[in-house]
Amino acid sequence: MEARIDSVGANAERARSHNRQVVLERIRTAGKIGRAEIARISGLSTQAVSNIIADLQSEGLIADLGRRSGVRGLPAVQYGLDPQGGFAIGIEIRPDAVLAAVLDLCGTSIASTRAVLQGHSLSAVTDAVQRISREVIDQAGVPDTRVLGAGVVMPGPFEPTGLGGAPSDLAIWQDVAPADWFSDALGFPVIVENDANAGAVAELVAGVAKGRRSYAFLYFGTGLGLGMVQNGRLVTGAYGNAGEIGHIPVPTATGPKALETVVSRLSLQRDLVAAGVTADSSDALARAYAGREPAMMAWLDRAVEPLSAAVTIVENMLDPETIILGGAMPDAVLDHLIGSVVLAERSVSTRARRSGPRLMRGASGRMTATLGAAALVINRTFTPQIAAVS
Repeated sequence: MEARIDSVGANAERARSHNRQVVLERIRTAGKIGRAEIARISGLSTQAVSNIIADLQSEGLIADLGRRSGVRGLPAVQYGLDPQGGFAIGIEIRPDAVLAAVLDLCGTSIASTRAVLQGHSLSAVTDAVQRISREVIDQAGVPDTRVLGAGVVMPGPFEPTGLGGAPSDLAIWQDVAPADWFSDALGFPVIVENDANAGAVAELVAGVAKGRRSYAFLYFGTGLGLGMVQNGRLVTGAYGNAGEIGHIPVPTATGPKALETVVSRLSLQRDLVAAGVTADSSDALARAYAGREPAMMAWLDRAVEPLSAAVTIVENMLDPETIILGGAMPDAVLDHLIGSVVLAERSVSTRARRSGPRLMRGASGRMTATLGAAALVINRTFTPQIAAVS
């Protein structure tokens, strides 16, 4: 039988930090749960669970939610996350702006802000990130001692590759390790990811992917990215550049083209601007769709074939439970795309026992990747880093 990776704890042979994350993950997944049930599901001893719960309570990460009602005997105490037990900062670096947000431990956004990026030099970007992170922490009223870390997202690929030269590239990071750089600049542990991966994790923490273990997330940023989650963990590749689906050639009416040249926010904006239609914001795109602007409808028609091909590729390569579309596009446009995609019969996702949709709409809006950046930190807090094999 093939090895299966799961969030199962162990006693002597596993590190305490791993077991602690197993317990935290079980509490998050359940909403509220008792010690005996955690022990049964995780494989840890009841005593080990009791010790970990005592530590988590003393740190303020979980709270006693009272005893379970409606059962015989002495009801078990139920435990759940304390939203105020920890906070995560999310920072998104775009070519023209820096956005920041703070999430509580349950993934609820409690503060957000945005600043124009005045330059693309290393010092200009670093100064902007330092300023905006301080501003959003103060806005949220969060003590630094409760900050679990910061997630920083920006368009990939990271390091020099054959995909360089895209409009969204920030070449200053090609000779700098951004996670170490920002950790020193901010004074917090930092995770750096691309925007598609951040969006995928946001769906896991507080979106439509809650309760799912394996799915794909097509992210509409400036270009088009793919976040892949397998067994609850991101698939990032050897160098952090997995998921650059926007560069895959797909069929169009005029021959093969890179996917994001015909299916992305940037390609849509170019078509609208060429037709004299305002396209400088999500609100403007929503108005263009609501008014059935000819350039908008023509773009949607042209997007069907290449997006359908991309969906088939993702399904047959990854065998996901579902593919989620989200990012910097209006909900109505995403819904139109989902309704227009031709789902292939020759796909591993064509199954008689399917229990959910093959395509779903996830979170959208200008803060999607920013919130996803903070969700990376929340997810790391709960996700066991040592894989148990059964």
